Amino acid sequence: MQLPKARTARALARDQITADILAAARRRLADEGPAELSLRAVARDVGMVSSAVYRYFASRDDLLTALLVLAYDDLGSAAEEGDAAVSDRDDFWARWSAALRAIRRWAVANPGDYALLYGSPVPGYAAPQTTIEPAVRVILVILGVVTDAHRAGAIAGAGTSATMESDAPGAEGLAASVAEAIDFVRARGLLEGESDVPVELVVRTLMAWTTVFGTVSFELFGHLVGSVSDLDRYFDAVIERLGRDLGLVAPHGR
Repeated sequence: MQLPKARTARALARDQITADILAAARRRLADEGPAELSLRAVARDVGMVSSAVYRYFASRDDLLTALLVLAYDDLGSAAEEGDAAVSDRDDFWARWSAALRAIRRWAVANPGDYALLYGSPVPGYAAPQTTIEPAVRVILVILGVVTDAHRAGAIAGAGTSATMESDAPGAEGLAASVAEAIDFVRARGLLEGESDVPVELVVRTLMAWTTVFGTVSFELFGHLVGSVSDLDRYFDAVIERLGRDLGLVAPHGR
């Protein structure tokens, strides 16, 4: 078996400088926001002339893309670790709560990164395809808990005729409106063996996902000031109600 070649000192030095640039840029994000990010300012922060930074990132957009990938991967890892920390994999309620609390903790600890991911779009910047896979990591954690619970029969009613008749008013249009999400679940094999993906399950999961991130955004951007005094308790109440609405079976006595 051929061992991998050791990295050269030059390659290691480049990695370190790249990491220093990204760390400085993340601090700038926290202080000024993504729209104000400047390669020239970042260069000053790391003690480089601005022309030298372009050897690592050809443009501000390249730097933004690298920051997006880094932040999406960090957030995805936080959610994955939160879910994985629940040893009983059949305790879907605990997995749901742990993953969503981990998402909020990461966001509160990294408000600049969160603003880059979920705040206002940066004028003139369009994220490339390379950001898609990192971006879906956190979504896959949420979907993984829900689809695991569905396969185990721990989702009460979602997708059944009791919650959405196929001929109910608006049902066909709703299915069409979430067709891309249904295709995403199918393509990822999250419900293997299912003859079809329950529309109601997809709708409820989408509602939960957008509500969770909307709640986090309201907290970080100051929109809950004057309305909510205990943010921890409020967030827990939100995810508990979302879990119940989704159909997750709560532990006995909850």
